Amino acid sequence: MQLKKSKYMSRVSFQVQGAAQESKFTESAGKAIGNQQSSVPLLNQYKRWLLMALFALLVLFGQSAATLLGRLYYVKGGNSKWLSAFLQVAGFPILLPFLYNTKNRKNNSTEQTKPPSPIVLGSIYMVLGTLLAAVGMLCSVGLLYLPVSTFSLINATQLGFNALFSFFLNSQKFTPFIVNSLVLLTTSSALLVLQNDDSSGFSKSSKGKYIIGFICTLLAAALSSLILSLTQFAINKILKRQRVKELFDFLIYESLVASCILLIGLFASGEWKTLTAEMNKFALGKTSYTMTLMWIAVCWQIFSIGIVGLILKVSSLFANVISTLGLPIVPILAVFMFKDKMSGVKAVAILLAIWGFISYIYQHYLDDLESKSRKKDVSSNEISLIQN
Repeated sequence: MQLKKSKYMSRVSFQVQGAAQESKFTESAGKAIGNQQSSVPLLNQYKRWLLMALFALLVLFGQSAATLLGRLYYVKGGNSKWLSAFLQVAGFPILLPFLYNTKNRKNNSTEQTKPPSPIVLGSIYMVLGTLLAAVGMLCSVGLLYLPVSTFSLINATQLGFNALFSFFLNSQKFTPFIVNSLVLLTTSSALLVLQNDDSSGFSKSSKGKYIIGFICTLLAAALSSLILSLTQFAINKILKRQRVKELFDFLIYESLVASCILLIGLFASGEWKTLTAEMNKFALGKTSYTMTLMWIAVCWQIFSIGIVGLILKVSSLFANVISTLGLPIVPILAVFMFKDKMSGVKAVAILLAIWGFISYIYQHYLDDLESKSRKKDVSSNEISLIQN
C-alpha cells in the first residue's frame, strides 16, 4: 500500500514539474517573440526615416543645383528652350546600371503580384512621358521670361494642385499640421514676389512675354502635380507593388519617352542649327558650356530619383512639400553664385519654409507613434494567446 502511494506521489510530482517547465518554456517563448516583434518594427521605422531623409536630400540638392545651372545657362548666353527642356530628362541613361542590378536581385525572389500587361505599362509610360516633356518645355519658357522670384512663386502652386489631385486620386487625408504646412510653404514662396527683383540678373521682359511665362509656369506647376499623383496612383492601384525596381522603371521609361519627344521638337524647330554658335559665344567658354549642360542633366535625374523615392515611401503630397521647401533655397544660393541681394523678405520666406517643413514632418512623427502603438497592442494580444 505504501509502495503504491509512493509511486502515485512520484507521478504527480513529475506532472507538476512538467507543467512548470512547459509554463516557463511558454513564457520564455512569448518573451522571445515579443522582443523579436518589438525590435523588427523599430528597425524598419529607422530604415524608413533614413530613406526618407536620403530622398529628401536628393530632391533639395538636385532641384537647387539644376535650377541654378539652368539660370547660369541663360545668363551666360544660352537661348535654346528645347535644349533646356531636353536636359531635364536626357540624363536617364546613368540609371541603367542600377536598373540592371535591381532586376538581378529581384529575380531570385518570388513575386506574388501578377504584373500588368505590356500594353498597360506602355500606356502608363507614354502618358507620363508626354506630360513630363510638356512640363520641361513649359518650365524652360517660364524660366526664360520670368525672374526667379516670380518663377518660384508660381511653382509653389504645385502644393495646391497636388493636394487637389491627391484628394481625388489617392485619398489623401488632411490634418491640421498638414494644412499648416501647406499654408506656410505656399506663403514662403509667395513672399518672394513682393520684393523688387532688380538684382535677378534677368532683363525686363515685355508684357506679352511676361504673360506667356506666367501662363507656361502655372501650367507646368499643374502638370507636375498631376504627374506625381498619377505616379502614386499607378504604383498603388495598377502595379500594386512598391519596390525600388518600379522607381527606376518609371524614371527610365517615362524619361525615354519625354526625351524622344523633346529631341524631335529640337530638330523640328530648327534650334539645333544655332547650338554651335551658342557654344562659341558662351561667356564661360566651350568647356564650361558642355559641363553646364551635362550637370544640368545629371542634377535633374538626382531630383527625379528623390521625388519618386518619396512617392514610394510616403506620398506624392509629401514629395511636393519637400520640393517646395527647396524653392526659397535657390534665391539664397543665388546670393553667392550671382551676387544677388539678400533682403528681409527672402529671410522670412526661408524661416516660413523651414517651419512648414517641420510641421509636416511632425505629422508623420505622430503617424509613426500611432502605428507603433497599434503594433504593440497586436503583439501583446499574440503573446497573451500564446501564454494561455
